[in-house]
Amino acid sequence: MVKQNFKVMLLLLVIAGFIALAGSVMASTEPVAAAPVAAQSSMPWWGWPLILFVVTFFLGIAAVLGGVGGGVLFVPIIGGFFPFHIDFVRGAGLLVALAGALAAGPGLLKKGMADLRLALPVALIASSCAIVGAMIGLALPAKVVNIALGGTILGFVAIMLMAKRSEYPDVQKPDNLSSALRISGVYYEPSLGENVNWQIHKTPQGLATFIIIGVMAGMFGLGAGWANVPVLNLMMGAPLKVSVATSKFLLSITDTSAAWIYVNNGAVLPMMVVPSIIGIMLGSIVGVKILAKTKPAAIRYMVIGLLSFAGLRALLKGLEIWN
Repeated sequence: MVKQNFKVMLLLLVIAGFIALAGSVMASTEPVAAAPVAAQSSMPWWGWPLILFVVTFFLGIAAVLGGVGGGVLFVPIIGGFFPFHIDFVRGAGLLVALAGALAAGPGLLKKGMADLRLALPVALIASSCAIVGAMIGLALPAKVVNIALGGTILGFVAIMLMAKRSEYPDVQKPDNLSSALRISGVYYEPSLGENVNWQIHKTPQGLATFIIIGVMAGMFGLGAGWANVPVLNLMMGAPLKVSVATSKFLLSITDTSAAWIYVNNGAVLPMMVVPSIIGIMLGSIVGVKILAKTKPAAIRYMVIGLLSFAGLRALLKGLEIWN
């Protein structure tokens, strides 16, 4: 199992390297808006990648312990406290979220946790809208993006504080659309020692919500795991484990669509993407081991505090109150 995980991680790093290299070539001919790092910085060329690796390593640990995606922490924190242009940060954030999804997706499908019938209609809508969101994000001024990003992160913090997830939602009767698409399933729950049958409802409302989620995922480069799970679980009635697993698999589709828009516009740089992906993935491995020995509630509030500070930083940076 360890060897298999190592091979997957190695493959992802190679892919990320090629994508980042392609982005750097495009960036050299069509710069997005500004230089990624301050021109007068005295930092040696290897300084920023090293700092990125260290910071993202701890972000990977915090993401696992807090139950959030790496992109949600990466974009506001790196964008708010590093001298990189927000377009490059969002491009790297999508690839960071994509790397984690590609690593976890096959295993979740194999275990029967992620459901293809549930994922495919959602992925079709979300990935198409993520492309539109990426185009909108690249067309907007950095100031506007920072303001919108800060507001979105603070809204996400409010959702984390108020949301009450349900392990096994009680769906009495599936709606006509989910019945027509045959979206239902069964999976083995070790804690119960039995199979759990599930079905969903409010499918039209859920699919309409994913239009907004897709646009936001592409626009801000956050990935959409933070929004996928509440909609799948609380609105549509999928079990929590199925919602989490399907959300993780969805990222491998929606983030790919948006990421290529950033690559095509030269908003992906090797010095940001490669150390960030390595740091996040190694941090996630360590975070999984730490998870069993920590109190989830304490870590959750730590992540909420971190996101609140980063969201406020992005908002004030966009308003030019804190630069």
